[in-house]
Amino acid sequence: MALSTSSVITLKINGEKHTLPVDHRTTLLDALRERLDLTGSKKGCDQGQCGACTVLLDGRRTVSCLQLAVAAEGHEITTVEGLAEGDRLHPVQQAFLDLDGYQCGYCTPGQICSAIGVIEEHAAGWPSAVTDDVRPEAGPPPLTADEIRERMSGNLCRCGAYVSIVEAVARAAAAGTSADTRGRASAGSANDTEGAVA
Repeated sequence: MALSTSSVITLKINGEKHTLPVDHRTTLLDALRERLDLTGSKKGCDQGQCGACTVLLDGRRTVSCLQLAVAAEGHEITTVEGLAEGDRLHPVQQAFLDLDGYQCGYCTPGQICSAIGVIEEHAAGWPSAVTDDVRPEAGPPPLTADEIRERMSGNLCRCGAYVSIVEAVARAAAAGTSADTRGRASAGSANDTEGAVA
């Protein structure tokens, strides 16, 4: 007896449940874009190298082109479409807008989702490859420009908007952004980022 190569799954995306049949080989990115018309996540390299398809899975960033849709069942998926609260942008979205953290915009949804993950990871005390003191008791390192660049290094911008992206992440972090607030924190002033981007 041949095994089935498809299943009916239920994905919880941006707080809503979506039930759909999928081939077991369908990636989360393809399910989002092709089956559910959530086209904010972009298909760039389709190999997990560019970060354009980054979404949040249970609050942690993941490249959706390498995540199978069937493996995402039972998890909370947040895409760029689910970040704003009505007409009010998430603080990371607002910081990208205010500081021109984009040019063509293709990579921007992935950059924004990744930035939210970065801010959460930093607040939780996770070290990066450039963190000097990795002892747990040292707490989170200062979120310097080098820390932000290292933590965001999995997201490529072909236009080269990196300076503004670093400033936007620093501003949103200074505003106390988290993936759980979904846009309720207010964006800080441009002066909040001076120490992080110097």
